[in-house]
Amino acid sequence: MQMRLGEALRVTLRGSSHGPFVGALVEGMPAGLTVDEAQIQAAMALRKTGGAYSSKRKEDDQVEWRTGVANGKTTGEAIEVHIANKDARSSDYSFLPNHPRPGHQDMVMMKRTKGEADLRGGGTSSARMTAPLVAVAALLRPWLSSHSVDVEAHLGAIGNIESAPLDSCPERWADETCKALRCRDPVAAAKMADLVETTRKDRDSIGSRVDLQVLGLPLGLGEPWFDGLEPALARAMMAIPAARGVEIGHGFGVQTMRGSEHNNPWGGSSDDPVLLGERPDGALAGLSTGAPVHLRVAFKPPSSIPRVQHTLNMKTNQQEPLVVKGRHDPVLGPRAVAVVEAMAILVVADLMIRGGFDDE
Repeated sequence: MQMRLGEALRVTLRGSSHGPFVGALVEGMPAGLTVDEAQIQAAMALRKTGGAYSSKRKEDDQVEWRTGVANGKTTGEAIEVHIANKDARSSDYSFLPNHPRPGHQDMVMMKRTKGEADLRGGGTSSARMTAPLVAVAALLRPWLSSHSVDVEAHLGAIGNIESAPLDSCPERWADETCKALRCRDPVAAAKMADLVETTRKDRDSIGSRVDLQVLGLPLGLGEPWFDGLEPALARAMMAIPAARGVEIGHGFGVQTMRGSEHNNPWGGSSDDPVLLGERPDGALAGLSTGAPVHLRVAFKPPSSIPRVQHTLNMKTNQQEPLVVKGRHDPVLGPRAVAVVEAMAILVVADLMIRGGFDDE
């Protein structure tokens, strides 16, 4: 099974949730990039478990650059990223493979691999696999900044509690609750925290959404059709475990709009065209317009919950009660913020290299 993202900048995932490590092989990385370990570990900290609103699995997430880095800089050769798994607790999954969890990949992966897959902790489908993606993106972020491109996200919603739009919120993070939830709106964050606690006490989980904006993209970035900016971003976001929907720009709101409302006129000059209007589209026909790209990713409630669920036992062919033990997130959005940012960075970097924008 192939687990690769990108064409010019290719990231291939390796490892599994409860194996010895997770990692990636990165090909096409520009040479001469400084490996800022402090910035990389800061990005890893936004994704890692152990916080107030996440799984209690505690991993150091210390990133090893085993190849492709020398004297603190990328060499242009393939990079092998290695992150050790040190706190896997496989005994929590003793019910597998006989009693696949509802809402999870256990059943379909077991059938797909004729029973050979390592299902512990989600195996290769686990959110643990996003750790190397965040590490690689953190390495690339300064390179994008040098090209005036900025990628930022925050927790946009939990349940029916909505944050203010990202571009109208304070800088991150206004208080400890905002930091723990990765939400820039302190009023919404306080309500979200209460909702998560109520849900957790009910032995359940809840859905969420991450909001992203990409600023400073050069005009015309993207490839025709299937590798356009919007489809490339949407494909990457939908690959994140538990992602269930992506909206770009006005999203599903366009169904109630008229063309006269949705169309944005061009202003500026022939040398420097500028898209006008309120929140104009950041991409048209797969190519960036120079306006900010706004994107939202919805995540389903985590499937592993401590509540009793009745589901098929493959050994008895009967629906039987299952209680999933272990350490699991009650909501995915807070940790997914770092992953959504990472996916956007990887997609944009790949498209910039492919389009020759990295030389400007």
